[in-house]
Amino acid sequence: MTEKIIHIEGIDPVELLGLKNSKLEFLKKTFPKIQIIARGHELKLIGEEQYISEFEIKLNEIINFLEKYNRLSHDDLVQIINAGQNKQKDSEEPEDLILFGNHGKPIKPLTKNQKHLVNESYANDLLFALGPAGSGKTYTAIALAVRALRNQEVRRIVLSRPAVEAGERLGFLPGDLKEKIDPYLQPLYDALHDMIPPKKLETYIEEGIVQIAPLAFMRGRTLDNAFVILDEAQNTTLLQMKMFLTRMGKNAKFIVTGDVTQVDLPKVQDSGLIQALRILANINGISIVELTEADIVRHKLVKKIVRAFEKHTH
Repeated sequence: MTEKIIHIEGIDPVELLGLKNSKLEFLKKTFPKIQIIARGHELKLIGEEQYISEFEIKLNEIINFLEKYNRLSHDDLVQIINAGQNKQKDSEEPEDLILFGNHGKPIKPLTKNQKHLVNESYANDLLFALGPAGSGKTYTAIALAVRALRNQEVRRIVLSRPAVEAGERLGFLPGDLKEKIDPYLQPLYDALHDMIPPKKLETYIEEGIVQIAPLAFMRGRTLDNAFVILDEAQNTTLLQMKMFLTRMGKNAKFIVTGDVTQVDLPKVQDSGLIQALRILANINGISIVELTEADIVRHKLVKKIVRAFEKHTH
């Protein structure tokens, strides 16, 4: 008899083994010649080496499926057990798919300009994505970052925003520095929670694989093997923008997103994003993608609101 411990770190045991171990019970019935004991993030296997090896092959297929599709229903489990890797699922992948988010939700560009953003990101290491609120620029950029991490194209994701206040001063807000800053970074957390299972995201943040920080925290760093996104870049100064762009290290991918119509800087300061677009306009390897109100994928009223404000300010 052989005894073996398999570690399943990074996988939610409930997702893998089911509520009240319902999927585990199915696996036990499927592999009756070995004893399977689940303890947290470990599986203890007891049995003859041949049968343990057979189980490990299937377990790896199950974990690969779960990591790719971010879901594992009982039907999925049955199909994997009966037919190996689920090739039928691969043939049914939506066109232009970026990745599968939580619960198997397909995340893909929904408009022509969003698709253009995706294609330009694949082709260039530095991309500027400009557009109004709700046009999907930040969400699409974060999906591309998660995809790159999942495909092991980069080792970490770094997300940043300038902590420019819309009518409030950080010093007057309650709490420590993290509590003061987190509200400005919440939209980035929201997108990640759509794409990475909660426990895995928590682990990634604890281990520094996913980093979310204000722009000021970028100073002095060199970002190698990273997918880096600067959001709300219209609220940077030119010096901040230069500082951020010169953080780019080896095998790095940078996306800068912003809405040049929503600058929250004091009127005496020019937006670093707007100036950088002029300065960098003719450099090969830098792409600029503009999204419009036609790309807004939020509530149908958002398009009308954006249009009304544009008429008012012109």
